[in-house]
Amino acid sequence: MSIESIQLDKVSKRFRLGATNEYGRLTEAIATGVKNLFRKSHDAAAIRVPDSFADRIEAGWFWALRDIELSIQSGEIVGIVGRNGAGKSTLLKILARIVTPTQGRVGVRGRVGSLLEVGTGFHPELTGRENVFLNGAILGMPRAEIRKRFDEIVAFAEIESFLETPVKRYSSGMAVRLAFAVAAHLEPDVLIIDEVLSVGDQAFQRKCLGKASQLGAQGRTVLVVSHNLAAVANLCQRAVLIRDGRLVADDVPERIIDQYLSEMRAGDGQRVWEDDESAPSSREIRLRSVSVTGNGSEAPASEVDIDQEIAIVVEYKVLVADTPCCVQIQVKDETGAYVFWSANAPSMNLEPDPWFAKPHATGTYRSECRIPANFLNDTRYFVSVLIGPEVGIVSVRHDSALSFVVHDTGAMRQEYTGSWLGPVIRPRLNWRTKKQ
Repeated sequence: MSIESIQLDKVSKRFRLGATNEYGRLTEAIATGVKNLFRKSHDAAAIRVPDSFADRIEAGWFWALRDIELSIQSGEIVGIVGRNGAGKSTLLKILARIVTPTQGRVGVRGRVGSLLEVGTGFHPELTGRENVFLNGAILGMPRAEIRKRFDEIVAFAEIESFLETPVKRYSSGMAVRLAFAVAAHLEPDVLIIDEVLSVGDQAFQRKCLGKASQLGAQGRTVLVVSHNLAAVANLCQRAVLIRDGRLVADDVPERIIDQYLSEMRAGDGQRVWEDDESAPSSREIRLRSVSVTGNGSEAPASEVDIDQEIAIVVEYKVLVADTPCCVQIQVKDETGAYVFWSANAPSMNLEPDPWFAKPHATGTYRSECRIPANFLNDTRYFVSVLIGPEVGIVSVRHDSALSFVVHDTGAMRQEYTGSWLGPVIRPRLNWRTKKQ
């Protein structure tokens, strides 16, 4: 008979806009006092917030979560999916008992292990060895029980050489390795994992996903928040979708992922210059907009499916007749490394663009660069736009005009779990095997 491990009954959480001492920590109180010396006004209404959050604000309060109803059984591995700012991390902090809900009832059965931020639960001045025992003590485990699992934790984390080093000297990857090893091996009844695993290398991510699957098979509950949709689909038997602080769907991962991708709002993935003064321009050319489309649709989207063709669209206005135009894009990854550079020049096109370097009449033009499906890896990319009379000569330039995220929805998840090893590209190529 299944046992209910987590029960949320109309759980809501709000934060006061501009408040920096929400949890009553001494460090927050000191920081707030210093800030108050230099702040002329504390009017929460004057604080700027994104337009997408406007309907979640009431009288200076921001509702991070609203009326969450959720029941999870022991042994279930559940993925939590949603856009940045949807409320996923707040929900996990409530379940981990770090944050208390404003309204509603939370029931969590048993010991909770959480991995929410790099270094969470570690004392920076203590060594790795000392922090393992400290975390076990916090979870209420006897020292003998921790010692019994110690070697297994160290072997999993692969940081034997740094056990006697203070954690403050660990890299973020080392801290994540040790934190996950501790959280997963001290037998929590509920294991909560946030995006922090993205800090680790890909081989270790796969190792963690395997351990999480093993815990589920042992009857323990695992909650996973990740933008790696392939990992959610492969690891979880169930997923929930959170939008604007509300739980809007609860289903098998494939359906939740499809709904999540289909809800990318028009207007995202697009940079538009409404007035001539603000638009990047020269005497001959003015940039009007840059957008990204994908997901099998022509609508702009900031998050696109790796299995669909992606288009980068540049609209510009020619102000002086007979101006030759060459449109170029530069795509970088999150580290700032160039992924590729392309232009509508014949040497860079499968099919020649008839407008390349030809004299343009005055008017508005639209150029598209199409990127094949299953070409870019799953990460965030930044697009810069350059327009000039020919390749290498620039009249108008706008760096990092917009960004977009490629999501691996797991078309090949039956053969592989997690991100591909290549940092940038992950093409699906034609292979053929025959007997000689």
